[in-house]
Amino acid sequence: MIRPFLLAALALLAAPMTDASAQSPVVIKFSHVVARDTPKGKAADKFKELAEAATKGKVKIEIYPNSTLYKDKEELEALQLGAVQILAPSMAKFGPLGLKEFELFDLPYLFSDRASLERVTQGQIGRDLFKKLEAKGISGLAYWDNGFKVMASNRPMHLPTDMKGLKLRIQASKVLDEQMRAISANPQVMAFSEVYQALQTGVVDGVENVPSNLYTQKMHEVQKHLTVTNHGYIGYAVIVNKKFWDALPADIRAQLEGAMKQATDYANKIAQQENEAALESIRKSGKTAVYMPTDAEKAEWRKALLPVHKTVEDRIGKELVAAAVKAVAGK
Repeated sequence: MIRPFLLAALALLAAPMTDASAQSPVVIKFSHVVARDTPKGKAADKFKELAEAATKGKVKIEIYPNSTLYKDKEELEALQLGAVQILAPSMAKFGPLGLKEFELFDLPYLFSDRASLERVTQGQIGRDLFKKLEAKGISGLAYWDNGFKVMASNRPMHLPTDMKGLKLRIQASKVLDEQMRAISANPQVMAFSEVYQALQTGVVDGVENVPSNLYTQKMHEVQKHLTVTNHGYIGYAVIVNKKFWDALPADIRAQLEGAMKQATDYANKIAQQENEAALESIRKSGKTAVYMPTDAEKAEWRKALLPVHKTVEDRIGKELVAAAVKAVAGK
């Protein structure tokens, strides 16, 4: 059944797509759930700038940040139905769509740095994952980086044993669920737009995310402690409604692909510096104590979380997990 919130948008799409030679531009709606001043938000705006310049006004990109158009659970359905044309969801969003292989990116301590990540996203694994989207009416355009996650709560968290009993918000990923259970925390699936209020009111005790998302959503104002665990990765797959994309004139599509490549280079360049700046801003705010684990403590976190790889390998695919581990190691 089509959800009511999509009916109005679908009605607007009943007319045929405007021809590129006509006077009215092709309108592309790009929806995302984070703030404009995050790496993803800035990359989306960069794509708009580049795409509109490349197409010389034949395409208009409308950016809808901060869940202003659709929330986490709504946006993929909206894309499939054509109510929005481009999204950049985190990899965890594809599990509920039946594409469990994308939860590979949720495995704790899989990637050690950007180079190890690119050996997966820019290699055969990344290409194969994008091919799996096509059966869902989706085309993959690019992988955007957003760096490594930290833990935040109102309790000091030096060791994984400090997480016992905490209610921690996660995305709807079975891998993330197992990750939290591995450290005796209670995973709570929740839309990103609802997290601040949930933290403020005590509905959840804490959260994992990258510093730029924590800071731009002001989550650090309602959390007393942050530990730089770098235990997992958050990245985004920039995707488009396949039917819409394939129907674009070839020259327009080529220009948009060029703009996306430039926006991707920009996104992946700024991600680390944006997160470093956000972490420093959180530290300077004085509202959240930022803790850097010792080498011995880091080893304890790894010891507690690495067994998750074995626990979930049947869900993701044993061969895929093994191939990713091999690619990460540069073999």
